[in-house]
Amino acid sequence: MKIKNVEINGYAALAPMAGAADKAFREMCKSYGAAYTVSEMVSAKGVSMGDRKSASLMSVSDTEHPCAVQIFGTDPEIMAKSAVEALNYNPDIIDINMGCPAPKIIKGGAGSALMKNPWLAGKIIKSVSEAVEIPVTVKIRTGWDSDNINAVDMALIAEENGAAAITVHGRTKEQMYAPGIDIETISKVKQSVKIPVIANGDIDSVQSAALMYEKTGCDLIMVGRGALGRPWIFSQINAYLSECRVLPDPPVTERMLVMLRHVEKICAYSGERIGLREARKHALWYTKGIRGAAEYRRQLSTIQTLDELKSIAFLIAAENQ
Repeated sequence: MKIKNVEINGYAALAPMAGAADKAFREMCKSYGAAYTVSEMVSAKGVSMGDRKSASLMSVSDTEHPCAVQIFGTDPEIMAKSAVEALNYNPDIIDINMGCPAPKIIKGGAGSALMKNPWLAGKIIKSVSEAVEIPVTVKIRTGWDSDNINAVDMALIAEENGAAAITVHGRTKEQMYAPGIDIETISKVKQSVKIPVIANGDIDSVQSAALMYEKTGCDLIMVGRGALGRPWIFSQINAYLSECRVLPDPPVTERMLVMLRHVEKICAYSGERIGLREARKHALWYTKGIRGAAEYRRQLSTIQTLDELKSIAFLIAAENQ
């Protein structure tokens, strides 16, 4: 598929998960065949104020392309300026977050709160689209709640105001991440617009990936929590959808090696002290479902050094041969 002039080869993209989809994780997923990656969401207001954390969130590596930087906010002018600033980090696409359900984001009127304000959403999309020459995309939910499903209207507004593609998370803001994906609404969005539609929500296996394509007719799928501790899910989806091959999950020994490689990347970018603090949650995800996981997770939640992590990883591998 193409998002304007940006060619995306593959079947699944990595979702912009705050606190998880950092540069190290995006690189790991890309190495396993993620077709496209999106940064953690970046505050447009933070960018406008020269916030160093916001700047670091926009950093992308050479191996990530095609990739997007995702921004959020409510002021069309500030959003446009932050998009221009993001160009300094060489993304292929600017993505606008209109789907985050986090209370602190909603309180400020951003994220999925914009599902209740289509007029402002359109102004933001138009402002950003006119400010940059690279494609601008929008990520939304199906609606604010079950009584206000307006994804189709929002998608049409996005298209009319210059969006080059739209991603639909198949839940309302009210659902947060509760079970149940509204595949029908994603399908309706796909039927209503001419721009590409990316489907997101509960894609955690090759079967759910294939079903999302079949039921929605989407142009691309986006994997979020299904990739946590499992970056190889992208190679599994690619093999299944391209060749009808079912790749098994790697054995525990290989999983531990992948985890170590991932954590080493985090530490390379953030330093060992800060990196290990960030890496603890990833280490817990990598051990999900492993025999004796409860005790391992207790140990991993307090790791202080990379050598300590390696010792635990080698022990896990040895005890799960």
